[in-house]
Amino acid sequence: MVNVINKQVTKRRAVARAEMFLGKEIIDLLNQNEIHTKKGPVFQTAVIAGIQAVKKTAELIPMCHPIPLDGITIDIEFLNDKDIALKCAVEMEGKTGVEMEALTGVSIAALTIYDMCKAISQKMIIKEVKLLEKTGGKSDIKNDDPSKQNQ
Repeated sequence: MVNVINKQVTKRRAVARAEMFLGKEIIDLLNQNEIHTKKGPVFQTAVIAGIQAVKKTAELIPMCHPIPLDGITIDIEFLNDKDIALKCAVEMEGKTGVEMEALTGVSIAALTIYDMCKAISQKMIIKEVKLLEKTGGKSDIKNDDPSKQNQ
């Protein structure tokens, strides 16, 4: 683990995004609402799984610091009649960043959707998992969010 004893406590924030091809069949079933499978409501379960993953990142990824988190949000939006986007934002005050937590949260949320919908279609694709934003610490990162390019 990296020694952070001499780092300053600052407000840290990271936002990660994943796009997911679900296909028209699954999107039609969602019909801008929730699908309830034998495993439960798909989007609600994915949000809970993503939040749990953020909280367990230090257990999953070697050398990650276990950190006290101040906030986690996971949002899911429809991009078109075949694709969705997931976003995970994580915030805390501390000496280390929360990029890995945001990336883990969005990845596990997407994997949960895949798991819950695979009985409907196995043509789903989780694509372009990336860090959109990191603030606090030595440097800030701001990558383009494709969903905001036409606004």
